[in-house]
Amino acid sequence: MNPFEKYEELKKNINYHIDRYYNQDDPQISDHEYDQLMLELKAMEKEYPQFVTSDSPTQHVGGSAKREAGVLVRHNVPMLSLQDVFSKEEVFAFVEDMQNSLQDPEFVVEYKIDGLSMVLRYEDGVLKLAETRGDGLNFGEDVTANAKMIKDVKKKLKQPLPYLEIRGEVYMTNEAFQNVNERQELAGKRLFANPRNCAAGTLRQLDTAVTKERGLSMFIFNVQQVRGANFETHTDGYAYLKEQGVPVIDHYRVCHNAQEVWEAICAIGEERGNLAYDIDGAVVKLNRISDREQLGATSKVPRWAVAYKYPPEEKIAKILDIEVSVGRTGRITPTAVFEPVRLCGTTVSRATLHNQDFIDQLDVGIGDYVKVYKSGEIIPKIREVLTERREPGVVRFSLPDTCPVCGTKTVREKDTADMKCPSPSCPSQVERRIINFVSRDAMDIKGFGTVYIEELVRQGYIQNIADIFTLKDHRAQLIEQGIIGKEKNTDKLLNTIEEAKKRDAYQLLTGFGIPNVGKAAAKAVMKQFQTIDHLAHATMEQLTQVPDIGEVSARCIQSFFEDEANQQIIRRLQEEGVNMERIAQPGESERFAGMTFVITGTLPTLSRKQAAELVEQNGGKVSGSVSKKTTYLLAGENAGSKLTKANELGIAVLSEQDFLAMVNQA
Repeated sequence: MNPFEKYEELKKNINYHIDRYYNQDDPQISDHEYDQLMLELKAMEKEYPQFVTSDSPTQHVGGSAKREAGVLVRHNVPMLSLQDVFSKEEVFAFVEDMQNSLQDPEFVVEYKIDGLSMVLRYEDGVLKLAETRGDGLNFGEDVTANAKMIKDVKKKLKQPLPYLEIRGEVYMTNEAFQNVNERQELAGKRLFANPRNCAAGTLRQLDTAVTKERGLSMFIFNVQQVRGANFETHTDGYAYLKEQGVPVIDHYRVCHNAQEVWEAICAIGEERGNLAYDIDGAVVKLNRISDREQLGATSKVPRWAVAYKYPPEEKIAKILDIEVSVGRTGRITPTAVFEPVRLCGTTVSRATLHNQDFIDQLDVGIGDYVKVYKSGEIIPKIREVLTERREPGVVRFSLPDTCPVCGTKTVREKDTADMKCPSPSCPSQVERRIINFVSRDAMDIKGFGTVYIEELVRQGYIQNIADIFTLKDHRAQLIEQGIIGKEKNTDKLLNTIEEAKKRDAYQLLTGFGIPNVGKAAAKAVMKQFQTIDHLAHATMEQLTQVPDIGEVSARCIQSFFEDEANQQIIRRLQEEGVNMERIAQPGESERFAGMTFVITGTLPTLSRKQAAELVEQNGGKVSGSVSKKTTYLLAGENAGSKLTKANELGIAVLSEQDFLAMVNQA
């Protein structure tokens, strides 16, 4: 490969990872690996300046503005990125350059929070707009509704100014992130890779209730524009914001020379392992606003600031044991236990090994020496095995083929590397099964929160889903212990449970939590078999005749009903009067049989859920993504990329009016 081909390939690779990080909130490489690619590109551009074009990652801000989260808005002030530096020499060179260009410059050194950049615009002290960085230069996304759900975002300032625009970083504390991932796991949903990804995805999604629940935080790190006040320095702006109760970056330091700046960077480096949130470096910026205005900016970065990126810290440790645990979803998770080592200010001795594929890739066994590091400066991970130090008798670890809790033979999840315990009787899965059973898509028992479930399981009142319907027999004890609350709250939940007995059988089937059988599949299955009893006696051939039920799903259904513990639970549900038959819906038809709809944008009168129910009521299927298999795209306002893709594939696009006309024809 000649130099130009290598340059083009490197540029393409970096642009791919920029898209994964900024636009998809799903990075595939670490920050350090990305930084190394950028350094390689800059070195090539220095050696071959004739290669450089406007589409190079060194010439523009990462990311693009998307319409999925909201309306695009034009930036008043460009939201530029920062020039990265990686050594003491580069820091000293920056400070020296500033001193040569300016008269006695002051510097502020502060944390570089690992999150998503957002600007807040205030008019007469009232929050009018919140926007993401988007493409950095021209457009961002309007995320005002979600921003108002963040506790640190002030909707009104105590001392209003005619206009104030401030920029900060939306992030998640490590505790909030762990809570979100725990809820994701309990709901059987995909886990977020790190707090930054979770914060970015949350800020861009459409349901403000989810944003509020996930507990985002925000620090302000710059005054972008102001009218009605004159801040001579960056720290003057911070002082004003503090008076308004606006959180600004913690523990910033004002410095006057290179040595002070470097000492401040080192101090932050020592603190990073003890913080409640992730940082991915330290920012060095000029304090005086007039100095900043004099130096200006390039098309990509301000000339008056740099970001110092700490090198990843690694330690060598010996694997003492590999523990195998069963999560609430039944997933089998191996965890390496190694000699305690000190990383980023804390002592660590454990790291997940994820699954057997990961173990095989590492080629790791008990007794091996490994390199340990902290991903995002917080999560311990194993980078590699030092095979040259492997002692005689050490072999690659293999997961057991039976559940370590209940002894059931494990199965590998379809299209994943995860091993799971399939037994619904496994004690490790009780809470997860109950949470799934009472959820909105299943039996929809409103008010039956996770806290109640955890306590009822802990106290022994619930051991399986049938026990939910016998809680009424323990009313006096529940009130006395206050598990659900006083008499009024307890009776309210018990009455809701009684009402749930009348639910459609497809909701009961969804609540069983059978692998590969979600709400849509449950509806299709019950439409075919009508009763739980008929379904329980169905053959593989009969099951695979149901639309969208393949051999894997059919086998999961058969395995569920063949399990003796499940048969006993179903008998108890019948004894308690839980409905086992499909309830025919008014206006049902097969008008959309064999058709797949994708719903996007804001419809004039229908919610997406209502539209989806109409599709399913008329025999159709709803998908979340556009593909060649899509029959129709039902598009409302701000339809976004799904509309673009539908047009590219030649898929028919319906308005709400068109859609309702089709429904009425049925």
